[in-house]
Amino acid sequence: MNAIIVDDHPLARIAIRNLLDTNGITVTTELDSGEQVVQTVERLKPELLIIDVDIPGLSGIEVLEQLRKRHYLGIIIIISAKNELFYGKRSAEFGANGFVSKKEGMNNILAAIEAAKNGYSYFPFSLERFSGSTLTEQDKLDTLSTQEMKVLRYILNGIDYTTIASKMNISNKTVSTYKSRLMEKLDCSSLMELYDYAQRNKIG
Repeated sequence: MNAIIVDDHPLARIAIRNLLDTNGITVTTELDSGEQVVQTVERLKPELLIIDVDIPGLSGIEVLEQLRKRHYLGIIIIISAKNELFYGKRSAEFGANGFVSKKEGMNNILAAIEAAKNGYSYFPFSLERFSGSTLTEQDKLDTLSTQEMKVLRYILNGIDYTTIASKMNISNKTVSTYKSRLMEKLDCSSLMELYDYAQRNKIG
């Protein structure tokens, strides 16, 4: 197999490359942002992609969404050091073959690749936890739509309404509507509460 690694942390890329190399997978290129991934994939046609959620430009989830919309059929494994329940479910929704938490150790990437090669998905957490009564904040996060999640991520990164509207091809008023709706869903009455909520749940 040949692969592309997308991660903005050089040490993480080295660790993943070594892991893949020792298991007979050739890394053809490494990228540190989401912006060139789609063009690079269409040019090099790798069989495997390892993408971190939290990369500059487009997020790993947005890259995943674009690739699947363009009918890329290769294996995509999403990795993250952040909220595994939240990003794991998003990864599954947008067509990833697997999600691996960096906190659980990089070797799980191999398990995810093997599962995908055999026609299975790899999301190593109980889906019941998405709706568990002890995870009310998780439940609330799970109610956010894709668009609301994008607006949330932009807000958390300090991007103004006009720029968000431009990036998402929607009006300022629609951005404001999404923001009001997500604040309501998360029971946050101020931006400070929203930032605290995001920090508690490792969203951003």
